Amino acid sequence: MIALCSLVFTICLYWGAKWCYKRKPKVYLSPLLTVPVLVVGCLFLTHTSYESYDMGAQWLSRLLEPATIAFAIPLYKYFNILKKHAAEIIISVLSGSIAAIFSSMAIAKVLHLNTQIVDSLIPRSVTTPIAMGVSESIGGIPAITAVFVIMTGLLGSIIGPIIIQLFRIENEIARGVLLGTGAHGAGTSKAFEFSSITGTISSLSMILAALITLLMVPWIPVFF
Repeated sequence: MIALCSLVFTICLYWGAKWCYKRKPKVYLSPLLTVPVLVVGCLFLTHTSYESYDMGAQWLSRLLEPATIAFAIPLYKYFNILKKHAAEIIISVLSGSIAAIFSSMAIAKVLHLNTQIVDSLIPRSVTTPIAMGVSESIGGIPAITAVFVIMTGLLGSIIGPIIIQLFRIENEIARGVLLGTGAHGAGTSKAFEFSSITGTISSLSMILAALITLLMVPWIPVFF
């Protein structure tokens, strides 16, 4: 019964938050920010353990993988555009992914974080299901990685449009690469608000960033 209630509660909470965000698209009303805060608040007030809540909410987490795969649809639709700009996209995403990994390592060194937290922080710029898998494979804590991923996505979806406006970036390829590489799923969602092409480029950038991170993971101990 608790499992069913937690599932229905989370879905209703998200729908409500999304409805509010559509009516008033302000950063502080973003479902990515409001829903986790409200869920934590409700669990605290009702003295419900995370394990009990996760019995039902875990089914939503499992939907992340098919949702990520569904990004293949716009990739197929705009394949000719992707093929035309393949070199620029690959070089840009590669540069961004390397910067994300090494900036995470630099932050960890400055803050003197322990090894397990460092391993949880490294894949923060990759979409959640892949980031959690990468984190587990290198000795991190997937749950903590998920928190870092959400924080990165939320900040990226806020800062990205500001950078686009500040530097007057009107090229759809550049916008998509910026948001997809820097803010993965949250950035891609924001990219589709600009245009379907920008969103598609962001989807591809997010997937490429994940693949690059997976390839670089075995080499991380050499540099850290």
